[in-house]
Amino acid sequence: MKDVIVFNSLSNKKEVFKPIKDKEVSIYVCGPTVYSDPHIGNCRPAVVFDLLRRLFLFLGYDVKYVSNFTDVDDKIINKAIERNISEKELTDFYIKEYLKIMDELNVLKATQNPRVTEYMDDIISYIDNLVKTNHAYFKNDNVYFRISSISDYGELSNVTTDDLIAGSRIKENEDKENPFDFVLWKKTDKGITWDSPWGKGRPGWHTECVVMISKIFGKLIDIHGGGFDLKFPHHENEIAQCKATYNTELANYWMHNGFIDLNNQKMSKSLGNVINAKDFISKHGGLFVRYTLLNCHYRAPLKLSDELLENNLNEINKIQKTLNDVRIFLQFNEIDYKSDNRYNIDKFIDYLCDDLNISNAMSELFNETKIINQELRKKDKDIQTLILHHNNLLKMINVLGLRFDIIILEEKDKELLKAYNLARANKDFVKSDEIRKELIERKLI
Repeated sequence: MKDVIVFNSLSNKKEVFKPIKDKEVSIYVCGPTVYSDPHIGNCRPAVVFDLLRRLFLFLGYDVKYVSNFTDVDDKIINKAIERNISEKELTDFYIKEYLKIMDELNVLKATQNPRVTEYMDDIISYIDNLVKTNHAYFKNDNVYFRISSISDYGELSNVTTDDLIAGSRIKENEDKENPFDFVLWKKTDKGITWDSPWGKGRPGWHTECVVMISKIFGKLIDIHGGGFDLKFPHHENEIAQCKATYNTELANYWMHNGFIDLNNQKMSKSLGNVINAKDFISKHGGLFVRYTLLNCHYRAPLKLSDELLENNLNEINKIQKTLNDVRIFLQFNEIDYKSDNRYNIDKFIDYLCDDLNISNAMSELFNETKIINQELRKKDKDIQTLILHHNNLLKMINVLGLRFDIIILEEKDKELLKAYNLARANKDFVKSDEIRKELIERKLI
């Protein structure tokens, strides 16, 4: 089995992936807080880690892939109150919308999509254990995690308390023993609440993922993924709680995708410069949006521009045309290509195994289109070469999760193509132009 190399945010370097269990991979990716329509920034981690999952599947691993829905949060409660509906009605709607978008982007269904509200008893029990083991404390209706109770706080993000003070990242709170302690449970009577040893309330954000991971997977998983913005404080605080509870880092490999930049500015709801995913897909199509989210190294910022979008569209059209041309040739000439399962995409896979080196992988894909087109232009075509590279191209786009149209000729299509070729051979240009229009409508040329 090929080695997969990933950039581990915890060690801040590339490492050879070594699974906890042989030929099995456990992956957890932080999902959205479901209170509004997702923007394309929410889609990038879903698409990036879907590619990683597809790579592992291609290599023969059994992959357990989990991504959550945060369905309790101040934003959710405020939006539900504003709309005069329950939190569940609101979150059910936006979860459904999110899953529709994932389908448009051809993201494989998760092994499990846990919701925070389904694990509330476990979350309360987890927090209670942290209090009893002196890793957390109760003060004035809230429960706080005591960061001084663990060593190396900040090891994932390399953020120190001095950095936080200098950046004024922490609000003053007299209830906290340390300004960097974070809320595990907050007492409230606003919106949905649960009974707990500390009164009615709801959990803080940072506990939900670590609890769901421990319940679904156990103490330690292979890969924890998410956007770069989650590195601190969310993922840092997950590690802190897991170290306090199990003395583990929660995951052996932490992977983070970069931001999306729009007009050289990070895209975020707080800045009001987001692109609604549903609208973007409606305008450009799911294939185009997935291609755009993938066709940039996952750790780099994706800088959206008109030039980039135009370039991506040209590349997609080139792949589609090559696929169409080779399949039409093979089917029109009644060549038995389905029984030939040969393919060789080793170099393509090697590049993806190198921390998802998408640039080099795409170069290999376009090399396949070049070989196919060169062969199609020859008078005496090498059929075996065509079939092999046709299969290579299909395998590559399948690993990438790119859902191109795959032409299957009907008898009417074959008759039209025969008539078109005959008209051209007879130099009947009026007839050939007439047939050509119909062939274009049927996307056959």
